[in-house]
Amino acid sequence: MSTEDTKPSGRPPRQTRGGLTSTGARKASAKSTRSRAREFALQALYQHLVGRNEAAAIDAFTRDLAGFHKADAAHYDALLHGSIAEASELDALIVPLLDRKMAEISPIEHAAMWIGVYEFRHCPDVPWRVVLNECIELAKEFGGTDGHKYVNAVLNGLAPQLRAAEVEADRAAGKARP
Repeated sequence: MSTEDTKPSGRPPRQTRGGLTSTGARKASAKSTRSRAREFALQALYQHLVGRNEAAAIDAFTRDLAGFHKADAAHYDALLHGSIAEASELDALIVPLLDRKMAEISPIEHAAMWIGVYEFRHCPDVPWRVVLNECIELAKEFGGTDGHKYVNAVLNGLAPQLRAAEVEADRAAGKARP
């Protein structure tokens, strides 16, 4: 056996956690249909925020993307059309928690916050901690370097207002920060 056979390859060790990529993001095969719906909704909301495209055109385009058939189409519909229809209401909840103007917020983080606030308000079947985690993951995967921290701060600030009973129950059980 030569010494070259025993040298390290220079590659990072293989990821041992199942369902995650080398960067820690969930592999597509490990994502739930709702997680996929959120990803497609994020991309569609980005098109709306950046291009001011109409919801119907964005919807038609997004449904033709590879992998859409694996997403929860009803949840995607609710997130896309609901967020656009309630944009001013969602922004009115978000703006007081910002430390800068909304125009200075990345469209990805803006869309992730819309998804989070919309789900807080209209999807009581999704626990608040799941909403928060999913939106943070979206910002990590698609947004800027520390954008997920901003999304976390804003949504964590809104959770006690929009999901008061649920957040208080978690606090009482020692599962949430006081």
